[in-house]
Amino acid sequence: MLYQLQEIFKVLSDGTRLRILKLLSLRPLCVYRLTEILGASQSSVSRHLSVLKRTGLIRDAREGQRVRYRIEPSDSNPYARRILELVDELLEGEEVVAKDRERLLGTEAPG
Repeated sequence: MLYQLQEIFKVLSDGTRLRILKLLSLRPLCVYRLTEILGASQSSVSRHLSVLKRTGLIRDAREGQRVRYRIEPSDSNPYARRILELVDELLEGEEVVAKDRERLLGTEAPG
């Protein structure tokens, strides 16, 4: 189980992945919306999502042509839920997170 905790902390050492987690805590989103909000390339966002998914912090679901990602910690990683709650709480006052939220809520395009 120590390995699982180490993996989560490695994943969370990246600012873009932290921002993605905070955005997904607000609502499920597709890669396209995340690229708009983060100002990152599709390939970069897809790589970050893949890492988050592999670590058991998020899940995806196909909805027609789109794949939406959402916070849903895996039961296979006993640390995921508690770590996600802590990350969500700690990031609440961050300026970049507030700007991401404004971009998300200000445009209200389909997620």
